[in-house]
Amino acid sequence: MGLARWVQRHDRAGRIDPRPNQEPGLAERLGLSPAEAGRAVWVVEPGGRRYEGAGAISRTLRALGGLWALLGSFYLLRPFRWLEDAYYKRVSRRRAWW
Repeated sequence: MGLARWVQRHDRAGRIDPRPNQEPGLAERLGLSPAEAGRAVWVVEPGGRRYEGAGAISRTLRALGGLWALLGSFYLLRPFRWLEDAYYKRVSRRRAWW
């Protein structure tokens, strides 16, 4: 829920519809299993394209625009993608702690 609230605060243009993965029925509506929804953050675009984990966070940052977009664009570079994916996996295992 924390990430969804953070996105709402920073999306001044209203381009993103953040939803917490705890929302009843959300996973099924998006074509995700409960296990998929529980293991990572997801971005599902209107056309159905899905991004998971660090890729989803990167996509969100790019959609926010401005300096957030610059930060999110680092994921498009292979060395940064590898680091971000590895770090996301480490953090996501302890999501309940955050």
